[in-house]
Amino acid sequence: MNTLKKKIREHKYKFTNQRQIILQAFLDSRENHMSAEDVYEIVRVDNPDIGLATVYRSLELFTQLELLKKLDFGDGRSRYELNDRNINHSHHHLICLGCGKVTEFSYDFLNDIRDKIKKESGFDIVDYQLKFYGYCKDCAKKNHDL
Repeated sequence: MNTLKKKIREHKYKFTNQRQIILQAFLDSRENHMSAEDVYEIVRVDNPDIGLATVYRSLELFTQLELLKKLDFGDGRSRYELNDRNINHSHHHLICLGCGKVTEFSYDFLNDIRDKIKKESGFDIVDYQLKFYGYCKDCAKKNHDL
């Protein structure tokens, strides 16, 4: 939290109690890909004075400051995850078309492609997103049982 607080203040923004509560929701949550509505449902339990508009504004600010990454999984809702610059490789997402569950997995099979792109074009890739769409184990079983 101290690192996040420092980054906000470096950019001349106030580290308000509401912003701290919203960031803390990401640090405490087991869910890595939360929408604004998900965050709102978490924070309003103990902080009913925080409105959905405040959550939206805070998430946009945190994205602008690169504290969060904004993700689009094609379901009409933006999702957010902490932007951890200490991770030196990207992780990938498995998105279930049945229930909408998003699962992360890490496998560095794209390193060869990234190296080839840099060698051939000089383009230095610093981040990328890879999404796989399909059916999770539970949804695949339900579809098979029908």
